[in-house]
Amino acid sequence: MVAVQHTRQEILGYLSEIADPEIPVITIEEIGMLRDVNISDQGCEVILTPTYTGCPAMGIIEADIKALLHEKGIEQVTVKMVYNPAWTTDWISEEAKIKMNKYGIAPPKHSSCGSVADAEKHVHCPRCDSQDTEVVSRFGATACKALYKCNSCKEPFEYFKCH
Repeated sequence: MVAVQHTRQEILGYLSEIADPEIPVITIEEIGMLRDVNISDQGCEVILTPTYTGCPAMGIIEADIKALLHEKGIEQVTVKMVYNPAWTTDWISEEAKIKMNKYGIAPPKHSSCGSVADAEKHVHCPRCDSQDTEVVSRFGATACKALYKCNSCKEPFEYFKCH
């Protein structure tokens, strides 16, 4: 077996470019799924925490990781999912929240601490910033988002649920 010739920091830098396939304006690092990289004589192990158990994007993300690292000359790549601690919206960077909002998805304003019900009562419209919004459906295009509508500008939008 040939040892990996890249540093942990280099590999983390490469991986920080991989977009979340469900929200392509943010990366797996910005959303907090990228937890760590381990390098050994057997290759490179990438550690991820999915936003939800059974997240359908994880297969795409794993394939993207392997393809990118293979391009960089790293042949032996494994992706390990860790579920403890569970992913939380606390791990979403502030930059990612700004990008989500510009993309038309209302990010969670508060951390996962406190009352989720209270956080979801005060969802701002990503288009006009009005707080006069209401839930249309507890689930949007994916389990991690809810569908809302704005009573001010009349536009529908998704909200990334706090958890």
